[in-house]
Amino acid sequence: MSATATTTSKMISQTISTLYSILSTIPPSQYCQSFFLFAAAAVSAIAVLPSDLKQILVDYGARASSPKPSNSAVLSWLSTLTKHTQVPHSWFAIFYVVSVAWSVFWLGQFLYGGQVIKFIAEQEVEYGGNGKGMGSVQVLAGWAMMFLQGARRTCEHLFVVRASSTSTMWVVHWVLGLGFYLGVGVGVGVGGADAILNRRTLELSREEMVKLGVAVPVFFYAWANQYKSHKHLAGLKKYSLPTEGLFRWFVCAHYTCECLLYLSMAVATAPEGVWFNRTLVCALAFVVVNLGVTASGTRRWYEEKFGKGAVEGRWNMIPFVF
Repeated sequence: MSATATTTSKMISQTISTLYSILSTIPPSQYCQSFFLFAAAAVSAIAVLPSDLKQILVDYGARASSPKPSNSAVLSWLSTLTKHTQVPHSWFAIFYVVSVAWSVFWLGQFLYGGQVIKFIAEQEVEYGGNGKGMGSVQVLAGWAMMFLQGARRTCEHLFVVRASSTSTMWVVHWVLGLGFYLGVGVGVGVGGADAILNRRTLELSREEMVKLGVAVPVFFYAWANQYKSHKHLAGLKKYSLPTEGLFRWFVCAHYTCECLLYLSMAVATAPEGVWFNRTLVCALAFVVVNLGVTASGTRRWYEEKFGKGAVEGRWNMIPFVF
């Protein structure tokens, strides 16, 4: 082997070793936060792309349409790639089944002192994450909220939602969604790493009672109204305009409820001294950006199909803001 090749090999080895040393000292919470923020940034970047490119990468379901013929080699290549990497829209149900199973797994790990949750909690504490100040009840409440949301959405996909047999979505969307639900499950646990390791009792401080007292009613309000919204959408004639319940004020009322759900979880699992769980705030940022892009597309679709007056006076998703 030449001297140049040997030097290059050593440089690569040193780089990999340095990178591993850095990555191995990052707490799990920061991995989750980075994933959520990276995903949000990626969706934001796609949202500002030219309309023909965005149509290929983003639109699915009722808003999807065949791309217009293009002379661009890049557009043609992307169109072919996304066309051959589609998955059924019904695969959304897998998110919720995974969410339920993931919540049950972490709950079992917590109750019986499992080695997986212990290892992650130790990493969080050792490398300076935000695993202090969150009580055991808050950890359990976070997983219970995820379980209830996942269980309800699973039932909706089985008994309420009428998934089209021909509707598809790009596999990248599906992978991001799956990563999101896996990340939230971990994010709830690492926020209570100190409580997990020290087996803190199920006592509630006054601050924890206030946070749960605010978060739990908001969660169940959003939980119930999202079900009503999905039931209303499922009962509509195909591609009709929803007008009942929260849809009187929001173009995508079910997305409004989704944002409220994760906002309430962020409050319920907030460490001592702050009102929001940082990891779940990052998860909420992804939810807002991802659903916000879809809500904007939905509004445009409604305006094209029913006229601007049909959705005039309605917010897309967030009252007074969007």
